[in-house]
Amino acid sequence: MCLIIAGAGYFFDGSFDLLTFGIFIGICWVIVSMQFDFYQIHRNTKFITLLLRIAKQSVFFAFIVFAFFGYYYQLDRDSVFIFKYIGAAMAAIATIKVSIFFLFRNYRKVLGGNLRHIAILGANKDTEQLKNFFAKRPDYGYRLKNLFDTNDSFNIQEFTDWVIENNVDEIFCSVPALTNEQLVELTDFADNNLRTLKFLPDTSAVLSKQLHYEYYGKTPILSLRQIPLDDPVNKLAKRSFDIAFSLLVIVGVLSWLIPIVAIIIKLESKGAVFFKQKRNGLDYKEFTCYKFRSMVPNKTADLHQVTRGDHRITKIGKFLRKTSIDELPQFFNVFLGDMSVVGPRPHMVSHTHMYAERIDKFMVRHFVKPGITGLAQVSGYRGEVETEEDIIGRVRNDISI
Repeated sequence: MCLIIAGAGYFFDGSFDLLTFGIFIGICWVIVSMQFDFYQIHRNTKFITLLLRIAKQSVFFAFIVFAFFGYYYQLDRDSVFIFKYIGAAMAAIATIKVSIFFLFRNYRKVLGGNLRHIAILGANKDTEQLKNFFAKRPDYGYRLKNLFDTNDSFNIQEFTDWVIENNVDEIFCSVPALTNEQLVELTDFADNNLRTLKFLPDTSAVLSKQLHYEYYGKTPILSLRQIPLDDPVNKLAKRSFDIAFSLLVIVGVLSWLIPIVAIIIKLESKGAVFFKQKRNGLDYKEFTCYKFRSMVPNKTADLHQVTRGDHRITKIGKFLRKTSIDELPQFFNVFLGDMSVVGPRPHMVSHTHMYAERIDKFMVRHFVKPGITGLAQVSGYRGEVETEEDIIGRVRNDISI
């Protein structure tokens, strides 16, 4: 904050009301910082999270500064000059913030400073993953003292004595590993001995690892998953990108490609240029999906997927499907809001019904808009679904988005 106000004093001349600017910016900065957790940086904060917070703070800081100069119109400052000030101020803050971030990270990783000694209770898949994570990421500053298997011979009193003797700071406890009585005893111990206690929920029967903890009043609730696009800011950002990118493709590519492809399709076979099919999208709602027609007109297109050597595919259709050009009209779906550029691929309605009955967690993919491409496609799950393992692999990747 001091850096921003001092920078204003450097950038603007003596006629500038630095005191009024400082009060206005100071109040707005605090409000925006609290909203975006700008100063909530912990040892387990990811670098990309830090960059996103800096970016959000920069955008709203720009709005705040322009709002100030818009209100004090008598100052009559050049917008380019104001942008230079905003850029310089945020660049300085970002440099300092990133430098401190890596300074502390290397302090923990290289010098072994600011370490937190931890113990893990419970021997299962989740605790093993946590153990391996801490081993691979020393920059987080956690040093594992021991992992305890809570079998029949486990004694909670002996464990708490060991925690005190070994100066353990934090305890990671797998909830299924202890009985309710042991959990109560462990919680009391942590509270009375200033030890941090963290719980690992049982995720053995849950495909999603995106569990989300929140409060409704004073009641704690653990949600099965947190959907980032439920955040209005994220939703607006993604929708803005979808509109801009789809317009770019429609105007820059499809405007001249459609006439060419249409002529070639018409020359080879009779029928429509575009193939329209009902598919399931966000919240399981049906929408009309557009593609270049790659098959001869037939009555089974909505029931049977295309297979290798399918006699329904035309010659130009083979080329269109091989190059994925047949999918380009779906950018109209993106522009209309039925689809997104990135997301799980939509299936025909009949296949959605079939997979929903056969594949566990298949319906989770309908929490978000379907996309032209997604994690499943870049992971190698493209084209025809030949086995049940193919669709299971796609679903696992779709849920990870």
